[in-house]
Formats: sequence, structure tokens, C-alpha cells
Amino acid sequence: MPLTIILSLVYCLILAPDIYGYIDPGTGSYMLQILIASFVGILFSVKIFWAKLAIFVKSIFSKKDR
Repeated sequence: MPLTIILSLVYCLILAPDIYGYIDPGTGSYMLQILIASFVGILFSVKIFWAKLAIFVKSIFSKKDR
């Protein structure tokens, strides 16, 4: 079964007709915005995780009497 699927995909890719199209400048700037937003989102998530981890570690090693 997997061999049949792989062979079908290869067959479709080899016999695919040429597609003539273009990417307009608006699409390129949109892709750049998505890339920048993803990068900033990942940085923000890491910052929040790091802050929670620091609070957790400080609570473990604090010398306060409970």
C-alpha cells in the first residue's frame, strides 16, 4: 500500500504540466510579516517560560521559613 502511494505521487510529479505564475510584491511582504511575527511570538513565549522557570527555581531554593 505505501509503495503504491509513493509511486502514484512520483508519477503525478513527473507528469505534472508546467505552471506559469508569479508572486506579486504584496505576497512577498506578507510572507515577511508572517516570518517576523512568528519570530517575535517565539521570543515572547521563551521569555514567559523563562520567567516562570526562574520563579519556580527561586521558590525551591529560597531560604524562607514556611
